[in-house]
Amino acid sequence: MDLRHLRYFVVVAEELHFTKAAQRIGIAQPPLTFQIKALEAELGVQLFDRQPGRVTLTEPGKIYLEEVRAILEHVRMATLRCQLSAQGVTGRLNIGFTESASFRGEVTSTLHRYRSLFPGVDISLEENRTGPLLDSLRQGRIDIAFVRPPTNSDDEIRFVLLSTEPMVVVVPKGHRMESRDAVSLEELRDELFVLYSRTTRSGLPEMVLSACEASGFNPKVVQYAPQISSTINLVAGGLGISIVPACMRSSRSDDVCYIPLSGDGANLVASLGLAHRVKGLSPAAQNLLKLIPGVGVHESH
Repeated sequence: MDLRHLRYFVVVAEELHFTKAAQRIGIAQPPLTFQIKALEAELGVQLFDRQPGRVTLTEPGKIYLEEVRAILEHVRMATLRCQLSAQGVTGRLNIGFTESASFRGEVTSTLHRYRSLFPGVDISLEENRTGPLLDSLRQGRIDIAFVRPPTNSDDEIRFVLLSTEPMVVVVPKGHRMESRDAVSLEELRDELFVLYSRTTRSGLPEMVLSACEASGFNPKVVQYAPQISSTINLVAGGLGISIVPACMRSSRSDDVCYIPLSGDGANLVASLGLAHRVKGLSPAAQNLLKLIPGVGVHESH
């Protein structure tokens, strides 16, 4: 028994006329009659009562028609869902991002547009630091991640740079530098620093420390915070100063001051990129990549 036999049965049950059913299906009447008889023989049940000039469904035939219609509808829906998933219209998309990335307009606008275009995709968001997000990518827990360099492409992960922005100094209100138009890294030599977590040698914390070391001093870090937003909260509380991406200027703006960097510090920029697995990229993930200019889809098989 296959689906073809079931579809033949439904057409005959609807037409109650073998010749008309055969014409509707597009085959000759004798082969159709043979297929129905073979179906009845397989079931061990007579589905049709055949009388001269009249064909009717038996009671078992009526029950079988209800069940077969349900089966064929289920098969139709299964096919449709399979096709939609293959097109990335439905499914699940797991996206990772660093906290500071959520302050970037290109990230939020991309997610908003994706939700509008693909409302049938269930989106799961994971916020974490760059290192753990890259680990999650490699282990298949997330599909795409908005992360901060230094991050390099390799055989497993592809990284694409999306944008750059200047880094700025954040100080508490009342700080001696709050009215400055700009400040150099060297002038921060004696300041107490509050930085965000540095569990791995990647992301913004490492870049800030390296820039300070290149300017001739090791920053006096008095506290590491789990996230950039909590770093700014600690600065607002007077624990020290920090250096953060310019996109964070909207955070605690009544309690802290953001000052541009000058000199070599002016070259200190925060880059934002997108990372995704090279292999096994889902259709839903591919659709997201297509929305981001300059990224596209490059998957190895």
